[in-house]
Amino acid sequence: MSLLKNFVTVGGSTTSSRILGFVRDMFMAAALGTGPVADAFLVAFRFPNLFRRLFAEGAFSSAFIPLFARKLEGEGVEEAKQFGSEALSALFAVLIALTVVALIAMVPLMYIMAPGFVSDPAKFDMTVLLTRIAFPYLTLISLLALYSGVLNARGHFMAAAMAPAFLNVVFVSALAYILLSHHENTAEAGILLSWATLVGGVLQLGVVMIAAWRDGMLLKLRWPRITPGVRRLTALAIPGLIAGGVTQINIVIGTMIASFAPGAIAILGYADRLYQLPLGIVGATIAVVMLPDLARHLRGGRDDLAHHTQNRSLEFAMALTLPAAIALFVLAKPIVQVIYQRGEFGPADTLATAHTLMAFAVGLPAFVLIKVFSPGFFAREDTKTPMWFAGVGVAVNIIGSIILFPSLTYVGIAIATTLSGWVNAFLLGLSLHRRGHFVFDAKVKRNLPMVLVAAAAMGMGVFLAAWWAEPFFADRRIILRAATMLSICMVGLALFALFCQLTGVVHFGAIIGKLRNRRR
Repeated sequence: MSLLKNFVTVGGSTTSSRILGFVRDMFMAAALGTGPVADAFLVAFRFPNLFRRLFAEGAFSSAFIPLFARKLEGEGVEEAKQFGSEALSALFAVLIALTVVALIAMVPLMYIMAPGFVSDPAKFDMTVLLTRIAFPYLTLISLLALYSGVLNARGHFMAAAMAPAFLNVVFVSALAYILLSHHENTAEAGILLSWATLVGGVLQLGVVMIAAWRDGMLLKLRWPRITPGVRRLTALAIPGLIAGGVTQINIVIGTMIASFAPGAIAILGYADRLYQLPLGIVGATIAVVMLPDLARHLRGGRDDLAHHTQNRSLEFAMALTLPAAIALFVLAKPIVQVIYQRGEFGPADTLATAHTLMAFAVGLPAFVLIKVFSPGFFAREDTKTPMWFAGVGVAVNIIGSIILFPSLTYVGIAIATTLSGWVNAFLLGLSLHRRGHFVFDAKVKRNLPMVLVAAAAMGMGVFLAAWWAEPFFADRRIILRAATMLSICMVGLALFALFCQLTGVVHFGAIIGKLRNRRR
């Protein structure tokens, strides 16, 4: 299966899940707004969600997939299954122990995660309760990540990419019940959503386990042992967790600082969900598809194909990310209006979330570049170098957040996260290039500046269209506002395609000709 086809498969499935995620967030904004229940639940979900993004979107996979792929390539399926079973048993034991300790020590952990909640005992106690209910989701999602790595290394991407959609379906159902039963912004709503997290996790894990069973790769759970394979996996995974999850580490730091301002966690959460759409579709797709492909090429000594994979991934990522980042920046306010402003979510919440989204949008290309550059280290079983660069990024984030939060509150945290992302991406790219592990080919050198020009021109056109359509966004009818936003997005897509054609980045005539020849 070609690299582009894998990108399309994972990207399409991820897009479906993210669209459901938007529906979920629309319901959540209407049901919880930016009140204390929203703050409490988002912190409660942050614990397992942090590990979801750490494991499921590349960090655990960065250690597991190269080792599993090496077993497949060099020793065959049975040896790979043996290693997978060893990893499963060790991971499960660690997760059970971690969950038990966390449930017992949840109160002191909450002093670390949300220290600002201490001044509001009711919110603090509610957050502890919700987190205790939702925390076992960590075990489910981590096992999902391991099975996803097995399937991805085997070239099967669909089941793992579709699994998150099941969590969103459960969430939407729970939120619909909350709205219909008039339990908006109540403790009961938070408790129901926490239990929904566990139900969704069971469904997600079941999907990938069924896919693995059909592929003959269902792993056996044994008594955990520290085998050479597990020892090597641990040595790679620990720095990989830090390096691959730097964006999430930064978000957790932001959550800790934001807990001192009422509603700030919810505002950051809603803005985070919006820029996570392109990041999840593009960045996670790149990470999922690129790492096993790159690991196989390097294992087989095919350096030319490895460079090709990296260049096409960079090209693909920037062609989608740059216009998305500019559109999120230019259209921040109307996007938040259309998606969130209803029920408990008012105009003041819209303005605050829009400003935060603009700050995150500037960092979106950097967050995607981290996903593009990191596999160049992970595929060579080097997780320590990205870890050190991630540490520098975290330091930048902490210092920036402390400096900016007193004057800019949640927007300051978003700016610090963006600065951290750019520092980390620059260090990763520079190191790869100096080592000769990422050689930019002529096509990338020509196309990337042209993509930037096309995206900037599209941004100007979208800005003018949004300025002209401002009276429509002020209308109270949600259907009119949504139709206006959809129309502007279509105009933006058309403009970007036109500018790409004019600059020579894409030749649509040649693509149409190839499709016609294929049909014949």
